[in-house]
Amino acid sequence: MQDLINARLVRLDADLGADKHAVIRALAQLVGDAGRATDVDQLVEDAFAREATSATGLPGGIAIPHCRTAGVAEPVLAFARLSPPVDFGAKDGPADLVFLIAAPAGGDNTHLQLLTKLARALVKPAFTDALRAATTPEEVAELVTEVVGAAPAPKPAEAAAPATPAKKRRLVAVTACPTGIAHTYMAAEALEAAADRAGVDLQVETQGSAGSKPLAPETIAAADAVIFAVDVGVRDRGRFAGKPLVSSGVKRPFDQADQMITEALAYADDPNAPRVEGSAGAGDSGGVPSGGGESWSHHVRRILMTGVSYMIPFVAAGGLLIALSFLLGGYDITDHAGEIVTSNTIWNLPDLHDLGLTHALLDNSFFAYLGAVVFVLGATAFKFLVPALAGYIAYAIADRPGIAPGFVMGALAVDLGGFGIAQSGFLGGIIGGVLAGVLAVWIGRWRVPAAARGLMPVMVIPLIATLVAGVVMVAVLARPLGWLMNQLTNGLNSMTGGSAILLGVVLGLMMAFDMGGPLNKVAYLFATTGLTAVASVPGNPVELQVMAAVMLAGMVPPIALALATVVRPSLFNLPERENGKAGWLFGASFITEGAIPFAAADPLRVIPAIMLGSAVTGGLSMAMEVGVRAPHGGIFVLFAVHNIAGYFIALIAGVLVGAAAVVVLKSIGPKDIESSETELVHA
Repeated sequence: MQDLINARLVRLDADLGADKHAVIRALAQLVGDAGRATDVDQLVEDAFAREATSATGLPGGIAIPHCRTAGVAEPVLAFARLSPPVDFGAKDGPADLVFLIAAPAGGDNTHLQLLTKLARALVKPAFTDALRAATTPEEVAELVTEVVGAAPAPKPAEAAAPATPAKKRRLVAVTACPTGIAHTYMAAEALEAAADRAGVDLQVETQGSAGSKPLAPETIAAADAVIFAVDVGVRDRGRFAGKPLVSSGVKRPFDQADQMITEALAYADDPNAPRVEGSAGAGDSGGVPSGGGESWSHHVRRILMTGVSYMIPFVAAGGLLIALSFLLGGYDITDHAGEIVTSNTIWNLPDLHDLGLTHALLDNSFFAYLGAVVFVLGATAFKFLVPALAGYIAYAIADRPGIAPGFVMGALAVDLGGFGIAQSGFLGGIIGGVLAGVLAVWIGRWRVPAAARGLMPVMVIPLIATLVAGVVMVAVLARPLGWLMNQLTNGLNSMTGGSAILLGVVLGLMMAFDMGGPLNKVAYLFATTGLTAVASVPGNPVELQVMAAVMLAGMVPPIALALATVVRPSLFNLPERENGKAGWLFGASFITEGAIPFAAADPLRVIPAIMLGSAVTGGLSMAMEVGVRAPHGGIFVLFAVHNIAGYFIALIAGVLVGAAAVVVLKSIGPKDIESSETELVHA
């Protein structure tokens, strides 16, 4: 195996370009000129892709761009001492010491091990001072080899008494966002990269849409501190009880991952640092999840977003199933689904003419029966929407003891309609969930005999919290909340003309502003709760139009940015152009988070542009009375769309406006991209 670094891989006091991309490209070419790269272009592309996930600049004028790549066959390290320094994204300014680390794509974690060794050495002034004082490339190569190369064999006298290795610091983290599609995994990547730079062992549990693999109990026990980067409640939070805690929203690691790692290490050494509530081994005994410097506003937002997060699967399943039932059985299926399912089976199909079903798919009894079954499934899923919202709001406040009373309060919010009291809907669900959670926390803090503690979370807390919260909901809150919900519904239904268009514009702005964040989720919650009230109603009520405006507005940002990368590729760097390719599918699928990489890199120009496009789409959608019965799916649920022509007109108009705005805004002001004349992948 060749040396990791030698004099041919070092440049001193070099001007390698005006930005970090030019520096990375020059160092990659240095690797190629030294005969250590099998494909320089591939090395550059992979290094750029890694750089796009999070900046590699470190405090003290240092940068460590790195990647795994098929462009090298063996690990290699190139170094440049820059004059002038170049910005690599560090908070304290540009870097003059830059290391490029490349490891084979199919190899082990060699580049991560190198990063760890380098990071530990770079915090020592003696090492960085020596690099800045070195006069020859050979001197630099020797200095670097000493810290990242194999340790010298001990002398015979030393072999019997080896030095005790320093204990490596260990952290654990949990990342989670309401939808669990993008932010969850991006935050984990940022934290992992920061931990690598700091030489810290970090294990991350991503509680995302693809499920999560819980951290092993022994891993948690061995951790010095824990990081929660979440916008929703942490599942089984009691596992971390007693650990020093750094708590934030899921977006903070995008910009401050290094700072969070530093904070966690400092908290680990501070006996007065915030800690996860409870005591080790206490389990889910309740308690308001707080601490770790979490602000009150973030705490409230996390509670609400937890409820929304667990509600969304019921909305998606129920809405899509009901929309599919209309495709199979026609809109009249709502009046006959119960009768068909009760009186018929797959071997005893219904008579369409006796039932008056004239719009079943292909005028076929089998599809009519299947449509009735699917409608029943969808309607049943919808019944859990508000209970899930309330139950998991209570869960975010009180952990597991809050779930049962929260679900009951959510069910009361919709089931009291059967007793002549107006439904309080999602308003009642939110308030009932908060009430149940707060009561569960309060009861959980009662001092009880040791013998009764085991009964508290499974019997006493749910029983008393349900009883007290239920009495308050039925006797005090039900009627005023029901009246308020009726006023909101009537106000929505009265919107026509300009007021409806204005509503569409506002919803469009909210969907694009934070791309999956709180404002986006508030708009989505407003639309989906309205959809649940009319999903089984024939025609095109205004609630369906609101759902269409929200869905279309959420599709615009990724598609608009994808189009902009095609129209003016020179305005975007290579990773952004690669993200643009995926943006088409993200947008078509109604995954607004596909726009996040662009917004994170250039928020002041990207966010206003996509907000403008989404506002145009939202207003046009309401103006043309486009409706959709499905809560998700984008273009893949066209069977559930009313006014398909208007659907595409509104979408295309917003995409064109958004893309044009992005191009205009990115054409003015400073740029941090490669020009088309210096493309990474040469012809």
